[in-house]
Amino acid sequence: MSYEPISVFDMFKIGVGPSSSHTLGPWRAAQRFVQSLEEKNLLTKVLSVRVLLYGSLAKTGKGHGTDVAVQLGLCGDDPVTFDVTSINSKINDMAAMKTMVLGGKHEIDFNAAEDIDFLISESLPFHPNAVTFLASFADDFAIAETYYSIGGGFVIKEGETAKDKQQVQLPFPIESADDLLHWCMKTGLSVSEIVMENENAWRSEDETKHGVLNIWRVMHECMFMGCHAEGYLPGGLNVKRRAAGLNKKLLLNKDYNDFHSWIEAIRSGGSDFKYTLDWVSCFALAVNEENASFGRVVTAPTNGAAGVIPAVLMYYVCFCDGNADEKISRFLLTASEIGSIFKKGSTISAAMGGCQAEIGVSSAMAAAALTECSGGTQKQVLMAAEIAMEHHLGLTCDPVAGLVQVPCIERNTMGAIKAITASQLALQSTPDFAKVSLDGVVKTMWETAVDMNHKYKETAEGGLAVNVPISLSEC
Repeated sequence: MSYEPISVFDMFKIGVGPSSSHTLGPWRAAQRFVQSLEEKNLLTKVLSVRVLLYGSLAKTGKGHGTDVAVQLGLCGDDPVTFDVTSINSKINDMAAMKTMVLGGKHEIDFNAAEDIDFLISESLPFHPNAVTFLASFADDFAIAETYYSIGGGFVIKEGETAKDKQQVQLPFPIESADDLLHWCMKTGLSVSEIVMENENAWRSEDETKHGVLNIWRVMHECMFMGCHAEGYLPGGLNVKRRAAGLNKKLLLNKDYNDFHSWIEAIRSGGSDFKYTLDWVSCFALAVNEENASFGRVVTAPTNGAAGVIPAVLMYYVCFCDGNADEKISRFLLTASEIGSIFKKGSTISAAMGGCQAEIGVSSAMAAAALTECSGGTQKQVLMAAEIAMEHHLGLTCDPVAGLVQVPCIERNTMGAIKAITASQLALQSTPDFAKVSLDGVVKTMWETAVDMNHKYKETAEGGLAVNVPISLSEC
């Protein structure tokens, strides 16, 4: 297995919904293509650009905003900073003018209806999420580059190898759960402490802490916004937003004016089981309703599963005395390492592994993080991740109408609740007697992914996508 150092900021990326594979990944791929043109001093010589979308990107690309993402990426806009409220207006302006300012510097003719091809019946062998950019120049000269969006916003250029990327040597290299446990046992460090030591290979500890807390800021801003936004989700399914109504119902007209006073208002309602359960669901719904609305979210590890970790972390903050920067950092550092183990040993791409690769992995990440922050041992942390994934194995990705809405949004509530349950089970168990290891589950997850019929992998060709009586023409 090739060495693959993965940072916490690889697993948690700030971006725009609704999909890390179909929106954020293609957006980043388009940016890389523009950068490639600039490096070759060809950007201002481009006459035209065509975009070819293959496989899963073609089949559900419209519902996931892939066409929107590649246009913004080609314009040089960045998903971390771009004003999400301006997406529609910019896309509509380009459609009306039939032009694009490539890289923000060079205007070319561009008509999305003609220059973006959805090749639904074609798929490239390396990965189902493939996009090719074709730039044409004078004298029939052209350049084509193909990129693969492999899940969680990760992008690989065709022909690119691990040797092409700048590698760092981590003090505690980890490719599996056994590796992680080895270092924990050898050093006596917790999972989050091991992760922080590795992060020091990239940057200072203060920079990492600041960055992790910024990730939490984006998460809780998304959650807060989602809990106060009413109406219907875009896309044609007319799915009514529920988080705002549930938030209002649970708070019983309590006064608050910002995120922190909102937390206090939530806490004042007590810790009754049903009350707590409703809030966890509300938190998860809020994030994924924002995600479905092209809002600012954090891949955790993907956009489709973006609500699980924030919901469980918010549960920890509101109901488990976790409202402290150090505790929040420990939570996210631990979660990131579990996610990287799944990425290395299996996949976090629904187009490769189904929804077990999204909701399942996010639930395992959240379960491990909550267990560490609740005082669990290193073995209990890994056990919690194993329990959470064990009961997501085989979960299919079958989005109705190709939108990240039904059943995706509710699945985040299920993943969050399973994570809390898995954590509690692990905390009350002795891992030495466990029959199943985390590495065993990772291996099984990949084997399940390989065996799973392709129509259940983010294609909208199977499962609920074909058994819910809604015509694609309605969307």
